[in-house]
Amino acid sequence: MTPPATLAPYLYSHGSLTALLEQRAGQAVRVSVMREGHQLIDFSTKKLLGLPIHRPTIAWVREVQLFGNDDKAWVCAKSVFALTSLVGNAKRLRHLKSTPIGYVMFKNKRHLPHIRTYFFDNQRKHWGRNTVYDWHGRAVLVQEIFLTDFR
Repeated sequence: MTPPATLAPYLYSHGSLTALLEQRAGQAVRVSVMREGHQLIDFSTKKLLGLPIHRPTIAWVREVQLFGNDDKAWVCAKSVFALTSLVGNAKRLRHLKSTPIGYVMFKNKRHLPHIRTYFFDNQRKHWGRNTVYDWHGRAVLVQEIFLTDFR
């Protein structure tokens, strides 16, 4: 299955998705925080982050909706930070509030080393991607699901 041509440039983009969404919207992306806090992470998330899979692992998880230039969300995003990685300058990732994560992660670099996988949710008919970024030597998982209203 192939994503719609209008979605492909965003789904397969490198660099800050926030910057691309702002370019499309012609304005700053609005972030609505749905959930944020400590959470026990599952097997697949630990595997993506390269963490020991047989030990319980707590992470800081932030789930948000991103809005462009209308009232319908374009993207649902989930960021997962292993607590062991939230040290030094990464501590600020716990206090993003309504700041897009792209503003922080891509502040000094246009591209970050990453490993990415793509998926299609047959039930909801949404395309998405899981990206594990190497941000200052720390693994950060960002999952983005492109909602129907984005197309």
